[in-house]
Amino acid sequence: MSIQYKNAGFYLTTTNLTTCLTMDAGSRALIQNIQCANTSAGAVIMQSKFLDSSASTTYQISTESLNPGATTNLASGVLVLEESDALKIQCAATANVATGVISYALINRTDENG
Repeated sequence: MSIQYKNAGFYLTTTNLTTCLTMDAGSRALIQNIQCANTSAGAVIMQSKFLDSSASTTYQISTESLNPGATTNLASGVLVLEESDALKIQCAATANVATGVISYALINRTDENG
């Protein structure tokens, strides 16, 4: 088992729910921070969700209203993504104005015994 500290940037070019991070079949992630910035001149509403692949269900994590130029953390605590789970983010009203970074610890389990 190995642990790597990583960042994944995102820029939402659509108003659709967008997959920003997906775990492969041999990895898990401990998401510490989902930093999101509104680069527009108007307020936007951001939503974050995660896909629990074992239950084939998408759950809402947070909804945040961001003023122009504001930044927020969409995760108020540590979020665990298990194998094949995904983190999704949406800025429903406006495209090309939400950007950010996901900070996480990637736990690779492919070389475990048993």
